[in-house]
Amino acid sequence: MKPVLVLLLTLFCVNVFYAQEQFTVYFDSNKSDLTVKEKQRFVHWIAENKNNKIVAIHGFTDEDGTNGFNDTLAQKRVNTIFNSVKDQIKIREDFKTRSFGESFTQSKKKAENRRVIIYYILEKDLVRENEILGIKPEPVAQQPEPSAVQSTEVKPEIEYPEKLVFENPNGSTSEFKLDRAFMKKIGEAKKGEKLKMENLNFIINTFAIVPESRGKMYELLLVLQKNPFLKIEIQGHLCCMPTDRLDLSTQRAKAVYNFLVANDIYPGRLSYKGFGSTQPIYPLPEKDEKERAANRRVEILIVDN
Repeated sequence: MKPVLVLLLTLFCVNVFYAQEQFTVYFDSNKSDLTVKEKQRFVHWIAENKNNKIVAIHGFTDEDGTNGFNDTLAQKRVNTIFNSVKDQIKIREDFKTRSFGESFTQSKKKAENRRVIIYYILEKDLVRENEILGIKPEPVAQQPEPSAVQSTEVKPEIEYPEKLVFENPNGSTSEFKLDRAFMKKIGEAKKGEKLKMENLNFIINTFAIVPESRGKMYELLLVLQKNPFLKIEIQGHLCCMPTDRLDLSTQRAKAVYNFLVANDIYPGRLSYKGFGSTQPIYPLPEKDEKERAANRRVEILIVDN
């Protein structure tokens, strides 16, 4: 079950001023064509949104089937939706299609995982399109007046919650104390700075994040929600082995990327890259587990803020 956050609504909601709209259509198991009922819903939505603009389309599947099959199925579902809307509704020039297969936080109800999400902006909000998507306007160079007093813009301080409370699949709850100092550091970091996500751990030889680390993912999610102009690159690093034969460092960085996009962070604000063990903090082979743990990491590069 997808973790839920039990806190004050004002602390956890994405600021609706910056949020784009979304519409979801659902598919039958292993199918990339819409059912009659869903097609009727979709056709009605198209008719109601002729003057709006689509910015992204994302496809998902449940966990049944192999990863390769699910990735292909998710892309087919995206193609079905794109081909239906491409001549009907305006689409942003740099719009993205993404197929996540089963690589996202799955709902216990499989039917909810077999879906495509369309992200779009309402006609009335198109004047704020770049602002909604977190795209800064190009600065215009101006010569200051000789008598002008130079001022430094102070970014308002953002308050982050102290903890998250997760609902577990068995119905119990788990509490996670947030690292507010780390969240503030990312939110206030300058372009080009790089920060390590401490205590973000994966199951050995996989890109699956251990349950104890899921709170770290929500720390990063909350920072991105509260800082709509923040753009980052997620960088994965390995320890121990000189060659990343399975491209595991990239897959781990991508797992973080997929989590953020599945939780409605606009993909244009994110990128990911794996470096294997080419940028170790300690030389290989490491002397002990402390050095291995330092080399085995995910870092966040600030692309813009």
